[in-house]
Amino acid sequence: MRTFRFARLKSRGGFTLVELLVVIAIIGILAAMLLPALSRARTRAQGIICLNNTRQLQIAWQLYTGEYEDKLPYNLGMSGAFRTPLNWVNNVMTWDLSPDNTNLATITEAGLGPYISGATAVYRCPSDSALNAQQSAAGWSGRIRSYSMNAMVGDVGDFLTNGVNVNNPSYTQFLKLTQIPKPSEIFVFLDEHPDSINDGYFLNKDSNDHYYGSTEWTDLPASYHNNAAAFSFADGHSSLHRWLKSSTIAPIQRVPYLPIAVPSTPADEQADFDWAVQHMSIEN
Repeated sequence: MRTFRFARLKSRGGFTLVELLVVIAIIGILAAMLLPALSRARTRAQGIICLNNTRQLQIAWQLYTGEYEDKLPYNLGMSGAFRTPLNWVNNVMTWDLSPDNTNLATITEAGLGPYISGATAVYRCPSDSALNAQQSAAGWSGRIRSYSMNAMVGDVGDFLTNGVNVNNPSYTQFLKLTQIPKPSEIFVFLDEHPDSINDGYFLNKDSNDHYYGSTEWTDLPASYHNNAAAFSFADGHSSLHRWLKSSTIAPIQRVPYLPIAVPSTPADEQADFDWAVQHMSIEN
């Protein structure tokens, strides 16, 4: 009798090339779907941290006014070799290897330093890692400050003449907290564009003033957070304000190029600038 022997099928030990390609394609599709969501989540988280930073700076600002009988911290325009620890910060940001970019003592030993309790991280937005090639080659991870203070709040030193800031003579310079009629409408701190930030004095001039008579960003706000900047206001609240115009949302060039003119057309092209000016002070 003939017997039949059946060979056992050997179990497969791996994927075929087609199966591998299918798996890779699925992973690629999932990554394409998930990465934008993760990026948006990261951006939102950084925006929340930035808002908290401006809120912490605002608390320090209010503690200072409480200790100095309602007087607001010094907010001085500084240039060249001029520095003073009386100012709320004592550094001028640059695109070179100046120690002002990295020396934390310019924060801790300045006017608001004692009210921050050494929490120097609150002076830097987590989205701000702007460095030029020279600074990156030096091993820096970032500069130490991203925030500036509204030039129309605080003692501005030599810019003050008969109680008026010569940079904005048509607007009120607030020297005391109680002088601010609508504190929820006047901003104090904001994150400033890395190409614009230098001293801690954020200045934009009234475009209708007879002396200046032009519309231009002297200092430019940042737009890290989905085209928005973080602001804190004199009443203590913080919020993100989203910019509407491409001329405000400027790419980082890592060179000084301001002031820059704000286009006059179309009719609403100056909306961002107008918002900033309207929230810096009130007309005299």
